[in-house]
Amino acid sequence: MDWAGAIDKHQAALKRLLAMLVAMAGMAVAAGESLGSTGTDVGPKTLPRHLHRAILSLLRPAEAAARRLIILAARGMMVPQQHSTVRTSHSKSAFLRTPGGTGILLPKSAMPPRPAPQSMALPLLDPLRLPRRKPTRPTVVPRIRSFGFGSSFDAPSLIPARPAPQPDDPLNANRLRLRLAALGRALDDLPRQARRFVRWRQRRRRGAFHRLSLLRGGPPPGLRQPGSRHAREVDRTLDDVHGLALWTLEHPDSS
Repeated sequence: MDWAGAIDKHQAALKRLLAMLVAMAGMAVAAGESLGSTGTDVGPKTLPRHLHRAILSLLRPAEAAARRLIILAARGMMVPQQHSTVRTSHSKSAFLRTPGGTGILLPKSAMPPRPAPQSMALPLLDPLRLPRRKPTRPTVVPRIRSFGFGSSFDAPSLIPARPAPQPDDPLNANRLRLRLAALGRALDDLPRQARRFVRWRQRRRRGAFHRLSLLRGGPPPGLRQPGSRHAREVDRTLDDVHGLALWTLEHPDSS
């Protein structure tokens, strides 16, 4: 099989999709600039809910397809093993449970806010299916205004209606842009991502991780069956590379 041709074909398809998503998100890319070099300050800070959801519905299968392309690119790759080092904390904070500390734990509300991340890498592992829990938000609010008596407190107050999500509600687009930029960097440099995969597999063999595979069981994330009425081009790409990735994991070739 022409593995290089298959990788190039699907890589080009994902780059075309990424260019469309970048345009939808309003991320301006200069002429000759790589899609993976876009930052978080090149577009609007918020996006309408309907546009945010539309981009996510295409971004999830694109990320899953890129992870499978990385597996194909790592076929037969050999990377020297790196010796693991134990990281030690040098923090002198009195609020950490470390030898010499006070053992005082502050609530999250009292901790300083973490700075927003400026970049991220494409996750190598598929997100696992977690059991969905029904939110336990209260459906009613207290209507007690005072413990006094009088005619002004006899009539019950109206319960304010919770506003329903609207398609034009503004949603924060910072993480969405980070994911788009991470996908662009991964597609621009598949050999580097393949080395990440090989090193992850080496660490897993040493017992550093509990996941047995990058891929989760069942259909890939965000996949719509290619034969269905709502199938998209990215679904056909994801279905093809998913089958090739499974075959590669089952038939490793070190030649």
